[in-house]
Amino acid sequence: MFKSFSMELAGRTLTVDVGRVAAQANGAAFMHYGDTVVLSTATASDKPREGIDFFPLSVEYEEKLYAVGKIPGGFNKREGKASENAILTSRVIDRPMRPLFPKDYRNDVTLNNLVMSVDPTCSPELTAMLGSAIATCISDIPFDGPCATTQVGLIDGEFVINPTAAQKQVSDLALTVASTREKVIMIEAGANEVPEAVMIDAIFKAHEVNQQIIRFIDGIVAECGKEKHTYESCAVPAELFEAIKEIVPAEEMEEAVFTDEKQKREENIKAITARLEEAFADKEEWLAILGEAIYQYEKKTVRKMILKDHKRPDGRKITEIRPLAAEIDLLPRVHGSGMFTRGQTQILNACTLAPLSEAQKLDGLDENEVSKRYMHHYNFPSYSVGETKPSRGPGRREIGHGALAERALVPVLPSETEFPYAIRTVSETMESNGSTSQASICASTLSLMAAGVPIKSMVAGISCGLVTGETDDDYLVLTDIQGLEDFFGDMDFKVGGTHKGITAIQMDIKIHGLTRPIIEEAIARCREARVYILDNVMAPVISEPRKELSPYAPKIKQISIDPQKIGDVVGKQGKVINKIIEETGVKIDISDDGNVSVCGTDAAMIEKAIRIIESIVTDIEAGVIMTGKVARIMNFGAFVELAPNKDGMVHISKLADRRVAKVEDVVNIGDEVTVKVIEIDKMGRINLSMRPSDLASK
Repeated sequence: MFKSFSMELAGRTLTVDVGRVAAQANGAAFMHYGDTVVLSTATASDKPREGIDFFPLSVEYEEKLYAVGKIPGGFNKREGKASENAILTSRVIDRPMRPLFPKDYRNDVTLNNLVMSVDPTCSPELTAMLGSAIATCISDIPFDGPCATTQVGLIDGEFVINPTAAQKQVSDLALTVASTREKVIMIEAGANEVPEAVMIDAIFKAHEVNQQIIRFIDGIVAECGKEKHTYESCAVPAELFEAIKEIVPAEEMEEAVFTDEKQKREENIKAITARLEEAFADKEEWLAILGEAIYQYEKKTVRKMILKDHKRPDGRKITEIRPLAAEIDLLPRVHGSGMFTRGQTQILNACTLAPLSEAQKLDGLDENEVSKRYMHHYNFPSYSVGETKPSRGPGRREIGHGALAERALVPVLPSETEFPYAIRTVSETMESNGSTSQASICASTLSLMAAGVPIKSMVAGISCGLVTGETDDDYLVLTDIQGLEDFFGDMDFKVGGTHKGITAIQMDIKIHGLTRPIIEEAIARCREARVYILDNVMAPVISEPRKELSPYAPKIKQISIDPQKIGDVVGKQGKVINKIIEETGVKIDISDDGNVSVCGTDAAMIEKAIRIIESIVTDIEAGVIMTGKVARIMNFGAFVELAPNKDGMVHISKLADRRVAKVEDVVNIGDEVTVKVIEIDKMGRINLSMRPSDLASK
């Protein structure tokens, strides 16, 4: 039966239609927010997937270009692989919802969001986040919801709930917060050096709005919700745990995991696994789940050591950061390079500069974002964790980590006017044991400054973890978590920023939410660690951007011309501009408003190209001094090309202040000469002089 529900959300109407479309999905919500329309569905398999030890959740966010009245480009004229925005949106939907499914649930679940119409005042990403939660809540899929999501902007010091596309362009904050009834379960933010106190207020402003949405969802579930289906539990039997503990006592497991070397710890666990496989050789049903059982035993051991004994696996104090190191200029021929090491996590970053025409062109649903001038790419090869696996290109995790570091650095980049370059930084993971994304922020900052990019402030990143007990007050926040603490802990709270404030946040949790005291402590710890890294590790290596670019980096010079003369510079079918490029070896970009960027590695050729362009657009009149090339020589004088299709003549009597017997005694074809326009006669002929006395006179 078709039912429709509506509420006012940030001054716009949110409508949810249930039973109108997609009736065969376990749950479907046809979402309308203003004129934005998203179909969100939740489906689950009947039985668990065999042979896995994880919850197989798949989240899709599909952008259809008909939603904004576009036909896709390319030969096929249909949408291709998911855009970076679609991948990042899928991750933001996945992260808060995944912990709310049962931990022993192994049925395949797919959350699909189809963007069918886009209203620039109503975010399709937010609509999909709400739609996924509603579709899952009303379905028969086991889920400990509801949860809700709100976006917050900051304009002129005031919070804006669910900002429009236009408001996002001028906002100092792009914050997304997901909540359950009691707690915050996900935070994603990009910010223009927003102070910690303001960020915390923004998070809990969103949390308040989320409670209104949750009450709205409760009403939908009460009328349309299905009874949750039973499922086959994949939990490890208690008797297997007991049998393992008899063979491997808790003290032995503690000793096995209590080391600061990841490889040593893995060797210890392999030895324990081999003993247990031998002990349970006649129990096939236990052998099938032994890996998961050992994982959980290791997890319980680590959590107990941290929470009760305040002991970390590598022996550090709760607030202690791993050993840190920073370097620059490791790669001599790139435009800038930097390496940041934190314990067994190491990132080498390379910076490349190019003309603005090399900016990434975007073909998505956001009409305001058609290109991206700064690109941060992150790579995570298998050797960084001592594994062997073929490279298949960046996955969702790599794209997400790259986007997080990019978001952290965008607020400190110079404007295009100040620094007319497209910028790409690439983080290569040399070694990984936790928080490579935050090491990428530090390494990128180093390489940008080494490349001479005049960033406004240094940016550093750090991650805090969490281990919780039975009550909300029983918890421990860990500074700078390594891989094991991330795997077995409850939170990965990443914060990037400057001395002044926060530029990016990404929070992942595995529990049902965080209280305000935990969030406040995590943000405070991250600030303390971030400032330490900036002042004591990065600044001693390079404290400000270099004043000069690398000799291998392209040099760019900009001039402005009359937009009506762009056609003169380009010429018919591009002949004029192509001739300039061929002659000088530079790259020339001209914007519609007449801004001309000339890019090359040879400063002399850049200047030459600019002189040619200026000669084209300069109105030739008596008294003007210009530079040109001798194109033809006659016995009575020399013809000088002042600009493409613009020649003037220097009579033999005007070649020098002395008598000249032969033109070739002063100039030859191809010479560059400085001339003064003496007159333009009635027939439009340009008469020039090279005499020093004429050039000196005004």
